[in-house]
Amino acid sequence: MNKVELLYESKNILGEGITYCSITNNLYWLDINNKSKLFKLNLSSNKKEVFELPEIVTATSIKSDNELILASNNGLNLFDFSNKKFQRVLNIEDQLISTRSNDGGSDAFGRFWLGTMQNNFDKDGNDVPIKDNIGKLYKVDIDKTISIVEEGLAIPNTFVWSPDNSIFYFTDTLSGSIFNYDFNLEQGELTNKKKFASYDRGLPDGSTIDTDGCLWNCRWGGSCIVRFTPNGKVDNVIEMPVQNITNCIFGGKDMKTLFITTASNIGKNQNDLDGNLFAISLNYQGIEDNKSKL
Repeated sequence: MNKVELLYESKNILGEGITYCSITNNLYWLDINNKSKLFKLNLSSNKKEVFELPEIVTATSIKSDNELILASNNGLNLFDFSNKKFQRVLNIEDQLISTRSNDGGSDAFGRFWLGTMQNNFDKDGNDVPIKDNIGKLYKVDIDKTISIVEEGLAIPNTFVWSPDNSIFYFTDTLSGSIFNYDFNLEQGELTNKKKFASYDRGLPDGSTIDTDGCLWNCRWGGSCIVRFTPNGKVDNVIEMPVQNITNCIFGGKDMKTLFITTASNIGKNQNDLDGNLFAISLNYQGIEDNKSKL
């Protein structure tokens, strides 16, 4: 039985975008809203910092020990912890008030992959139903060339690569399925899209991968995390004490602790643990996220 530990009472509205830096032993994640918040937790000292951001920021990628690339409703941005500055790198869909960014991440070459979706926040930050599949999957090369890879998406999630970088895992959450693609790392190209896996509890949200090539998928509305083998079979299900599980990453000195973000649940199933950060010690070892070269 895996023990789920409450690590930080962050009380996030929509905790997301978690990543880990092994050099600094820092965890970073976001609370998504019209003005998102960036959380930083040092696992050695337990020092916690929270930074206010000026827009809807939804995904993170480490650029250096002191810098993050952040995906937002206006494009890609650089956050420098040394001076706490948030600076635009590239505009993407910045003229569209109807859309916002969602999940994203860097491949092993340093390119940034980003998904957009219908903006589901009103002017007060309240949730708006998603009715339009107007999201896109973008690739941003290290020379800052922007390419549209897919269109007609509802909620793009799970930007994860296999340990050998030959497979890209991705989900459009409302489809209920996780997909895999053949991935050409040198060219940054996706081909041969196939259905990888599905599960009957909740919807697929963010994911991470371990050294065995197994995908750990968070289940929105499903109160669990599912480990899928490389052939898409369910290998393990970890029960969680909250309903909306959003994203996860391996971290810690041995890369054997799974850190999990969650979201609040407005309604009859709301509980006091919603939106907090959790940790689980496992016998599996994870792989650190790729760094951005933008």
